[in-house]
Amino acid sequence: MPGHCFGEVKMKFTIVFDGLVGIFLTPALANYNINVNDDNSGGSGQQSVSVNNEHNVANVDNNNGWDSWNSVWDYEYGFAVTRLFKKKSCIVHKMNKAVMPSFQALDTLVKEKKLQGKGRGKPSPKSLIYTVNPDKVNNLDQFGKSIIALCKGIATYMAEEIQEPSQILYIGKCFNIDIYWILNISFCGETVEN
Repeated sequence: MPGHCFGEVKMKFTIVFDGLVGIFLTPALANYNINVNDDNSGGSGQQSVSVNNEHNVANVDNNNGWDSWNSVWDYEYGFAVTRLFKKKSCIVHKMNKAVMPSFQALDTLVKEKKLQGKGRGKPSPKSLIYTVNPDKVNNLDQFGKSIIALCKGIATYMAEEIQEPSQILYIGKCFNIDIYWILNISFCGETVEN
């Protein structure tokens, strides 16, 4: 009988130890998700952000019917892509690290759920404007697995940031996405016109 008691104690210790390891290890490897109603589009859509610490990738989903889009920011490769469902196309661009939040900053915002609520007194979001090259990208391999997974088999175009845009040139020819209240991105050119 004493050996039987020792076996139960050992089993309980193993279960408790495994539980504690799971509690402390899970947050380090987990994806963090938040869902927020998007007031930027008059409340007609909903956005969610997922941060994958293992692959250094952030995923932003904007669900708004036919105007829905999905954006993947691959911090490891330094590229971002936005899939425009209405246009049945993807637009890839280099990430501007001076304007886009760092992976650590975005991860912190998501963990602390600071992306919720616009509120007064918040700083204006940063903006990026891109011109979209009308030539399709033939090889997605250079952009990483996350971008390949989102855009494989879909018309994909490369965009370049416009440093000092001429707003008059692009009026009415841009597709705009607002990522919560932290970043506005405009994709301009013939490939995004209605």
